[in-house]
Amino acid sequence: MRIVRFSPPAGSKLGSDPHFGLLEDDMSITAIASDPLYAGIFKQEEVFALNEVKLLAPVIPRSKVVCVGKNYADHAAEMGGEVPEEPIIFIKPNTSVIGPEDLIQWPDTSERIDHEAELAVVISKICKEVPREKVKDVIFGYTLANDVTARDLQKRDGQWSRAKSFDTFCPLGPWIDTEFIPGDQLITAHVDGELKQSAKLSDMVFDVPFIIEFVTKVMTLLPGDVILTGTPSGIGPMNPSGEVSISIEGLGTLRNKVSSRG
Repeated sequence: MRIVRFSPPAGSKLGSDPHFGLLEDDMSITAIASDPLYAGIFKQEEVFALNEVKLLAPVIPRSKVVCVGKNYADHAAEMGGEVPEEPIIFIKPNTSVIGPEDLIQWPDTSERIDHEAELAVVISKICKEVPREKVKDVIFGYTLANDVTARDLQKRDGQWSRAKSFDTFCPLGPWIDTEFIPGDQLITAHVDGELKQSAKLSDMVFDVPFIIEFVTKVMTLLPGDVILTGTPSGIGPMNPSGEVSISIEGLGTLRNKVSSRG
């Protein structure tokens, strides 16, 4: 099941507020009554073609986006470090989230902003200290993410918060897949059509169950919180007025434009 969040077309009975829907096999969208994270899934009569609506970020995290650093050995190496003994975690604010086809805004304080292709986990319920054998109980589904990073600011600051927290620096989408199971699927990033990142999800140092168990020993997760599971090697700059696309086999493709330099 694939869940989308969208703006209905002009003149729709649903009005203009963001709405949730199910992406059907024929690529039509059936509207559902409310946020499925909190109220379940109840189909409505309204059905739209995918090209009739604007897709939005499929979830706005209730409180936070938790990210995992250096979770692919090749990426740790390209950053000049070793594979960590336990996950390195940091947080992006929920105000950094944008949706598919939205514009990544280039901040005027940075000369270089990088792409980082990632698998994102959407949390379904309030949870704390979840053992790995029960993580399926707290996963709502999966989507794609781009952990956009102002690389020069990251190096200048010596830590990651400012460099990763600008508005628009966390594209998510295009939908949440509730049946996706991470395995050997290929994850890629293209910048202006050129392949920059390519790896298998199974190349992660720490898998999703380990990450959720580790994170929930540290903090409580809320429904709609998102975990970004790390990026493979090949990170690099995006181009002003360019385009970036993140793809995962069997899950979809997340595309965004980049603004001109601030």
